[in-house]
Amino acid sequence: MINILGTYECKIDAKGRFMFPVAFKNQMGDTVKHGFVIKRSIFKKCLELFPLQQWQDESRMVSKLNMFKKRNAEFVTKFMAGVKPVELDGTGRLLIPKDLLKYGGINKEIVLTSVVNRIEVWDKAVYEGAVDYDADDFANLAEDVMGEIETD
Repeated sequence: MINILGTYECKIDAKGRFMFPVAFKNQMGDTVKHGFVIKRSIFKKCLELFPLQQWQDESRMVSKLNMFKKRNAEFVTKFMAGVKPVELDGTGRLLIPKDLLKYGGINKEIVLTSVVNRIEVWDKAVYEGAVDYDADDFANLAEDVMGEIETD
């Protein structure tokens, strides 16, 4: 599993392309040569960019669902909505398909931020709103989410 680290701001051109940050390329090594999969986020108004291997791992989990259960079939349909393979062009740019730009409300400026094994792609203004938080609220969330994890 690949771990990606960093947050970078980029500009989108008129065709929906942006320069993929060199720092991400360096961290990912040969993984970038295999391409990516981009999709709608499940819980947030952003896009998720998966290295191809990570997407294949994610897809394997989803493929284990029993498709004869209505809720599973509904989930898979929504999970796969807008999924597209993408790759860097010869100059290191990545094209975000128009339907996904629209879904994410992405205009001219974006933020790419690592989320362990994938990269979230946000409209800059939406991202700034999403990460603007009250310190006490975040402390409570951190305690709820991480408070039961045992460390070695």
